[in-house]
Amino acid sequence: MKAMVIDQYGKVPIRLAEMPTPEMGEYEVLAEIHAASINPVDFKIRDGKVKLLVKYKMPLILGNDFSGVVAKVGAKVTHFKVGDEIYARPRKSKIGTFAEYIAIHEDDIALKPKNLSFEEAASIPLVGLTTYQALHDVLQLQKGEKILIHAGSGGVGTFAIQLAKLMGATVATTASVAGENLVKSLGADKMINYKTEKFEEILHNYDAVFDTLGGETLEKSFEIIKDGGKIVSVSGLPNARFGKEYGSGFFKTLLFAAASRKLTALEKKHHVQYTFLFMKPSGEQLRIIADFIESGKIKPIIDRVFPFEDAQKAMEYAESGRAKGKIIVKIR
Repeated sequence: MKAMVIDQYGKVPIRLAEMPTPEMGEYEVLAEIHAASINPVDFKIRDGKVKLLVKYKMPLILGNDFSGVVAKVGAKVTHFKVGDEIYARPRKSKIGTFAEYIAIHEDDIALKPKNLSFEEAASIPLVGLTTYQALHDVLQLQKGEKILIHAGSGGVGTFAIQLAKLMGATVATTASVAGENLVKSLGADKMINYKTEKFEEILHNYDAVFDTLGGETLEKSFEIIKDGGKIVSVSGLPNARFGKEYGSGFFKTLLFAAASRKLTALEKKHHVQYTFLFMKPSGEQLRIIADFIESGKIKPIIDRVFPFEDAQKAMEYAESGRAKGKIIVKIR
């Protein structure tokens, strides 16, 4: 099969290669991939930034979510059949959606929302699961609470604004002037222009922050949270709590604790709970998200669709930071 791979870690271009069609296990299906999406985690994996969490062999097929059609089913698969239109985020040990086929566990799959094209459906799994787990599982966002969602016009942000509004929250977000109309159309109650305004000087007494940027932006987010509030980040540093929950072992947990000392100090200073989120695949949650989409409560936001052979151009465009919504690679 054709696939887009890297041969080593670093800021290297992906290349088109012939790879073996994956062998599927008895609880897996072989999916014919129609479309995949570009996500920030693709760059983190390419650059070797998740080596402490997951080890991969080279050459490595990149890509972390997709939509497609079930081509074959394993002997013990019970919930899917050949021909089913599906969408999914494969587990971290089984990534590789920039390819014509993938073998994936049936627990990680859901039927594609009926009202979406394959390209639209491919935009959802990773950002949908990330956002659902951040807002529902970690923050446990309640009706009437106030949340700041960073980078509201990005792939995660556009989904997060819609879900937070669906959950009854008041939403503030950061964006540029170019993204203002988009974030407001999705329901954002307040937009802070990150180029000319400082959110930490404007917002006060917030219940929650969903951070997708990390670094200084994450650190300043502690200043706007009320006592007992929560911050969840997909771009910050893992802390000791994450290491223990993830089962990273004593040495790695110690490393996480050392690397995140500043964040732990900010937690204590502001009486805030900080959580690093490493999203988990879940077909069950994708079914919930599909219901939201089919009922018209959440819609996909796509910036651009690239043909498979231009996957490297899609990666470059994603890294430019100009995209409003998701970037899709059309395989078929």
